[in-house]
Amino acid sequence: MPLVGIPAPYLPASPRSPFPEMTFPFNVQRLLHAADRLSTWAGKTFAWLIVALMLVVCAEVFKRYALNAPTAWIYDVNNMMYGTLFMMCGAYALCQDAHVRGDFLYGSMKPRTQAALDLVLYIVFFLPGVCALTWSGWSYFQDSLAMHEQTFNATPLPLYPFKFIIPLSGAVVLMQGISEIIRCIVCLKTGAWTPRLKDAEEMDVVEEQLAASTYVDEKAKREAIANAHAIDEAARQRGAGGQA
Repeated sequence: MPLVGIPAPYLPASPRSPFPEMTFPFNVQRLLHAADRLSTWAGKTFAWLIVALMLVVCAEVFKRYALNAPTAWIYDVNNMMYGTLFMMCGAYALCQDAHVRGDFLYGSMKPRTQAALDLVLYIVFFLPGVCALTWSGWSYFQDSLAMHEQTFNATPLPLYPFKFIIPLSGAVVLMQGISEIIRCIVCLKTGAWTPRLKDAEEMDVVEEQLAASTYVDEKAKREAIANAHAIDEAARQRGAGGQA
């Protein structure tokens, strides 16, 4: 039972808690996961543009070389779909911590040091840049809408729906960035990173493919899966930077 007069979020951490000093409010974890869910939904929804892009390119290749009837608007559609895919999946990559880090020292840092470094970079670089992108993107979209801007080809296409993606993607990335800032603050207080929303990973695909293989015996399958998990866990430990 909770102790009388002591707020639940500030009760001493239980021995099982991964956070050695204090627990964090449960609603904070729910807030972080809500942001992760929204970013994941946006990323997975717009990821279907990959299929659409492939179909459009295949159709254009067939028309151009088999029917000798190329289209004038395919190139613009390709650019719009790829740009939309790239921008709208940015928040998903951020919530999965999938962006490439160029600093090899980061992985050897303690979680608190990582959180402090991330927090400074988010405030100094991320927030001004993404806010500027969202603000200027909205103005860019309004100007395009006001003039009903179109592409310059034989079959003109409206550009303002595509330009609306700029402020929309900026807003989603900004939302996820604020979630990451909260995650950094929680890590500074607790000494450990809060768990992220679980999603399918490359290791899951590898394990599924090995399990379904008919060319490898069961013992070799188990050994390969165990080795793959060991390599993946070692990489995670290097990325986590050890215990606080």
